[in-house]
Amino acid sequence: MRTAILLLMVCLCSLGAMAGTDLYPEPLTRLSDEFMHSFFNFQPSAATRAGLHEYDARLESFTPERVVQQKKLYGEYLRRLRALETKGWSRWALDDREMLSAFIESRILELEMHPQWRLNPDYYSSVMSDSTFLLMGRSFAPPEERLRSLVARERQMPRLLDEARQNLHNPPRVFTEIALEQLPGIEDFFAKDVPSAFTDVKDKKLLREFAESNTAVVNALKAYEAWMKRDLLPRSHGNFRLGEANFLRKLAVEEMVELPLERLRAVGEKNLRRNQREFQRVAKLLDASKTPAELLAEIEKEHPAGDQLLAAFRGTLEKIRGFADTNQIITTPSRNLPVLEETPPYMRAITFASMDAPGPFESKATEAYFNVTLPEKDWKPEQVEEHMAAFNWGVITSTAIHEVIPGHYEQYLWNAQVPSRIRQFLSLDLSNVGSTWGDSNVEGWAHYTEQMMLDEGYGRTAGVPEEKDTAFLKLRLGQLQDALLRNARYMVAIGLHTGQMSEAQAVEYFVREGYQTRANGVREVKRGTGNPTYLFYTLGKLQIIQLRKDWEAKQGHKMAPREFHDLFMRQGVAPVKVIRRALLGDDSPTL
Repeated sequence: MRTAILLLMVCLCSLGAMAGTDLYPEPLTRLSDEFMHSFFNFQPSAATRAGLHEYDARLESFTPERVVQQKKLYGEYLRRLRALETKGWSRWALDDREMLSAFIESRILELEMHPQWRLNPDYYSSVMSDSTFLLMGRSFAPPEERLRSLVARERQMPRLLDEARQNLHNPPRVFTEIALEQLPGIEDFFAKDVPSAFTDVKDKKLLREFAESNTAVVNALKAYEAWMKRDLLPRSHGNFRLGEANFLRKLAVEEMVELPLERLRAVGEKNLRRNQREFQRVAKLLDASKTPAELLAEIEKEHPAGDQLLAAFRGTLEKIRGFADTNQIITTPSRNLPVLEETPPYMRAITFASMDAPGPFESKATEAYFNVTLPEKDWKPEQVEEHMAAFNWGVITSTAIHEVIPGHYEQYLWNAQVPSRIRQFLSLDLSNVGSTWGDSNVEGWAHYTEQMMLDEGYGRTAGVPEEKDTAFLKLRLGQLQDALLRNARYMVAIGLHTGQMSEAQAVEYFVREGYQTRANGVREVKRGTGNPTYLFYTLGKLQIIQLRKDWEAKQGHKMAPREFHDLFMRQGVAPVKVIRRALLGDDSPTL
């Protein structure tokens, strides 16, 4: 264990040099490094995502004995962290200790309160596909080396599915149904996409080993699917709802938001109604004779040709970068844009567009990729048109803002400058092994930028009044539709998990209040059953808006947007409560 901890510390040494002993006290450094090693020991695929590749040949295990060991060890780290003598510590170090404590609490809560390893059959198959994809998508080592790690992981996957059979007793029916919907795609991923990622490997012995391990995985998945249909589905009668107390506790330890339920609901309702009124206003300005649904259907037809999609995104990114510079939106740590490319074949079934940034401790494959899924060359015209409707000009704009500038890519650039190994660690996407911590910052920021950029004037036609600026109004209508989707998630998350909405009522809510199609409402409700706090998009956005208002009021005069945005970014992935403390000197309620 000592050797592994030293390896982790070597990977983090540059961050330690940046931090300095007065900013980052040695007892906190030592204890946080030790905890990180323990965490990655239990979650090796998360280590691969982070860029720590000594864990690449290992796979998660969820035996009851190992989970008990994990909870016990995490509890001991929490006790030791809280017992540290903090006299003379900087505000930064105190905040980091508080955030790491909340993170550890969130992991304990996740294992105890509503344990995915006991309730969710998709948890196991998704860990398998995600841990595999992490070895495919980034060239941090030669393909032969990454394939050897994959073979080692694949050999452990049938064991993981055996653990699933032992652990899953009474899952919610919706969780089993979702797993069954996902499994054919995961089986296809291993059968077709995984081999296609390693076509450059020439080592025949290694390829034979891979063919054997990969075939075993596909067969194990098919057997798992058959077992779920035959055995698990008929006895899936569990409850996916957290209940009010657990819902609020989860929000407190994952997002550091502590609001009474009625206040939380009132905040969401107010923003929902505001966005509905604005949506109706913009729709009438565009064409009062058409319903909003008719307008949206027309807007979906306004898109570039399929073979011009990458060029359209490239031109949009250049416009956004120019606008951000001219209007002092944010200071960027790098003038480089991410590599814009067609989504790799093994990702096309699951994503239309995505930002693939390296993990916080990755030292080799440090490129960031903005992937866009193009129409397949053998598609019929109607298939191409259906695909491209999701890439109308409004969607291209909002996606580029959310994913790249000044959204997630800008966050990645700034996060690399944050002098805190704890905040670097907390920036990890852990959605494959549980809830990601601090999403009200990460997704809240990206969602905030969609509205903020239009509020600052992006897309406006010079010299044309807003009410007559058709191109801008279409952008605004698309932005509001996305905002209403997130508003509906906010309210449905509360309703579903506190027992105030049935699944059918939640679907109706997405249709009636969120202006979504019924098919999308069904998908969103399924997502909400297993992602209880997916209200964090709107929650984080509203916290950031309020913080900016309060900070500007404190300055006493109008400031360039970048003054606030740069200060916000310098704090890394800290919850808005912590950033509020840093910018205003208090952590009073943010909503």
